[in-house]
Amino acid sequence: MKIITEFIPVSTRGHTDIIDITQEAASLLSKSGVLKGTVTFFVSGSTAGLTTVEYEPGLLQDLPEVFEKIAPEGKHYHHDATWGDGNGSAHVRASLLGPSLVVPFTSGKMLLGTWQQIILVDFDNRSRQRRIVMQITGE
Repeated sequence: MKIITEFIPVSTRGHTDIIDITQEAASLLSKSGVLKGTVTFFVSGSTAGLTTVEYEPGLLQDLPEVFEKIAPEGKHYHHDATWGDGNGSAHVRASLLGPSLVVPFTSGKMLLGTWQQIILVDFDNRSRQRRIVMQITGE
């Protein structure tokens, strides 16, 4: 069994910025030469998360609107009182989404649905340089 670790660098704008990383992930998986197994994606940091969606204009509007209802920016958060950084909503949102995602693959291709893409959502209140860990495990 092989374990290969790659990194996907991503520049974000924050404020629920949604970035499709599917193509870069597929390219790295293909280059690895591993044919079947799982890919684990993990975003370091506590103000961003990973998931899958149909990456289309409607959802790119829907997701930020839903997160704004659940954990609005500008509301008082105890985290902000502790640290004074004003990104309490980002921490709450990221906690709900989660920092990792596992995708199975076979024949060197991820087993995603036809309209399913892997996305990073950066909730922080500023732009960031993110690094997504991509760990390929298989044979």
